[in-house]
Amino acid sequence: MEALLVSTGVVAIAEIGDKTQLLAMVLAARFRRPVPIILGIFVATLLNHAVAAGVGYYIAQWLSGRLFQVVVGLAFMGMAGWALIPDKEDEDAAAKSHGGVFLTTLVAFFLVEIGDKTQIATSLLAARFHQLVWVTAGTTLGMMLANVPAVLLGEAATKVISLKLVRIIAASIFGLIGLSVVVAALLR
Repeated sequence: MEALLVSTGVVAIAEIGDKTQLLAMVLAARFRRPVPIILGIFVATLLNHAVAAGVGYYIAQWLSGRLFQVVVGLAFMGMAGWALIPDKEDEDAAAKSHGGVFLTTLVAFFLVEIGDKTQIATSLLAARFHQLVWVTAGTTLGMMLANVPAVLLGEAATKVISLKLVRIIAASIFGLIGLSVVVAALLR
């Protein structure tokens, strides 16, 4: 359960203000059809994060030991720094996709999520917890917790929540996870 809960919380917080959340708002404003947008986000995230978790999980299977755990911990600390950098919305991905609202959302979200901090966090969480299914479920749930309100409420949500504060909280969580992994590895 720890892998599910931590993965959900970390990604939900890290996703706030992320370019994919901004993309969700753009798609919602453009198409005004929340159900296919939400379903597209869900399928794209599930596919993307399953691959990312698989990569992290299998790398952790081949590489182990103190050095690998320190590297994972340092990577989390790097994610903390990355979380502090604001993202810009990516309207081009939505504009380039053809098809219905669901397909447009699925393709745009899948492509924009490649190399995104939540995808990399998913790989790191799978490497940390060695729980492929629970990490994928947690990070997907975290993405949905952050993006469904963005689709339903649109840009109004960004006026209520300080994105700078959210980035600081996300960076703190990534940093604490990284520090705990490094300390645990060094004390083994």
